[in-house]
Amino acid sequence: MKKINKTIVILLSLGAVWSSCSKYHALEYAVDKPEKVLAQEDINAYNPLKSYLDKQANPGFKLGVALNINDYLNKGVLYRLANRNFEEMVMGYEMKHGSIVQADGSLNLSRVEQLITAAQENNMALYGHTLCWHSGQNAAYLNKLIAPVEIPGSDGPALAGHALKMSNPSVVNPWEAQTAYAINSIEVGKEYVLKIVARGNKIGNISIDLQSTPEYTADNMGSLALTTSYKAYELKVTATAARNNFIINFGQYDGTIFIDKVVLTKTGSSANLIANGDFESNIDGWGGWGNNSTRAQSADGEGYGSLGGYIIEKTPAEKEAILTKALETFIAGMLEKTKGYVKAWDVVNEPMSDWPDQYALKTGIGKTDLADDEFYWQDYLGKDYAVKAFQLARKYGNANDLLFINDYGLEGSGDKCKGLIAYVSYIESKGVKVDGIGTQMHIDINTSKDNIVSMFNLLASTGKVIKVSELDIGLGNGIKTSNATAEMYKKQADLYRYVVEKYLEIIPKDKQYGITIWSPLDSPDQESSFWRRGEPIGLWTEGFVRKPAYQAVAEALVAKK
Repeated sequence: MKKINKTIVILLSLGAVWSSCSKYHALEYAVDKPEKVLAQEDINAYNPLKSYLDKQANPGFKLGVALNINDYLNKGVLYRLANRNFEEMVMGYEMKHGSIVQADGSLNLSRVEQLITAAQENNMALYGHTLCWHSGQNAAYLNKLIAPVEIPGSDGPALAGHALKMSNPSVVNPWEAQTAYAINSIEVGKEYVLKIVARGNKIGNISIDLQSTPEYTADNMGSLALTTSYKAYELKVTATAARNNFIINFGQYDGTIFIDKVVLTKTGSSANLIANGDFESNIDGWGGWGNNSTRAQSADGEGYGSLGGYIIEKTPAEKEAILTKALETFIAGMLEKTKGYVKAWDVVNEPMSDWPDQYALKTGIGKTDLADDEFYWQDYLGKDYAVKAFQLARKYGNANDLLFINDYGLEGSGDKCKGLIAYVSYIESKGVKVDGIGTQMHIDINTSKDNIVSMFNLLASTGKVIKVSELDIGLGNGIKTSNATAEMYKKQADLYRYVVEKYLEIIPKDKQYGITIWSPLDSPDQESSFWRRGEPIGLWTEGFVRKPAYQAVAEALVAKK
């Protein structure tokens, strides 16, 4: 038992007056140090964490830490803690799209440049996080890129103008209310493209045919989903026979329809096969028939420019092209600025759905509560969005960069981990290499150890480089620091030890990228923006005091020396 030695000095006086001949007697006694003090002294006696890495046996393993950029650039206590204990850092936010891309689409990389300079000064590696994610995006800018083009209408009296106006009083069969335009140049096997502007006085659908008479056979070009504002539509069809009529079928639309700017062209040609498709001056050539006595008629004042606006929706193909270019601009700019120092990246972050199908990609379709920084690239670029991201990272980065795909919840039931592995196989089936898989592991003391082992076995079986990319461990049920007990901290330390040990045991040594501690300190409780707000998830307290979890990580690392 360690003792605290203290000396009590008793001053004895000779008489009532203190004098130079006073005598001093010293009594020595000892008291036990409290167990809590002893335990903390043991923890404090450990060396910095990175000193326990065996670089000769495993030179590729990196012990990392997540920070925010101010904590590092301000060179305070956390800056010194990071440099002393870790060899690689990752930014929680400041290298993401939303931090870099400005409102006009330009990239502001000045702070990243400062970060690289500071990292170089301390021989601190910098891991790139992240090039393509659904959160942390400048969603306002991206949504603006693919927004419809709105051409304002007149707020005053109706302007002179014309539209093809068709009215149908009641729903009948589609062909019982039609408007036709005679054409004689539709060729078999050729693709034809229709661009048309239309609106109705209510929401509904009409359809378009290329028809042959007198046989009355047709190739259907598709439908127009009308709204009460003018919208631009594009339809395509390949003719299966010679056709001589362009037909608008609106028997199932009981209302009034306005058509303008009709352009029908053969793919590869700019010639409009409908000469009077712009109704500014006339509507000659159009005829109407049907059981409802439908007529094609001029409509002064109904030109699209006088009807409160004209909306041109971008097609899915146009949106895909625009966003692919935007993704390339971000990745190219980021990698060209950082590739002199950053050698590994989370290229795609959190692609997999949480529920119900963990083999499917996440989607924003149907969500009504999208955050301001939420934008799902996959909803516009499709399943190959990750293929494009990896291609761009290879193109603009270093040839030997390690490129990762990263997700959370892989230590769950197993389906999400298997789904991510299947998606990696899909990406590579497209001829693109994925170097590694990151598992985030935002877990708590109740997480199943069997599931952790199962996850590491699944990941090891891929032959990929594996990284524990964002490790933090809470006390379960959102327990805050103020309610934590010594027993809980012991369980937390035990699980930190277990994760590190099992990673080092199961993942082949040459496939171990390393482990990153996502929250070195316990999370503050002051602001809602803090990660796992108010939870004691770190290896240090908020006051920079080492916790039992620190000792556990050190012991797990040294055990493999």
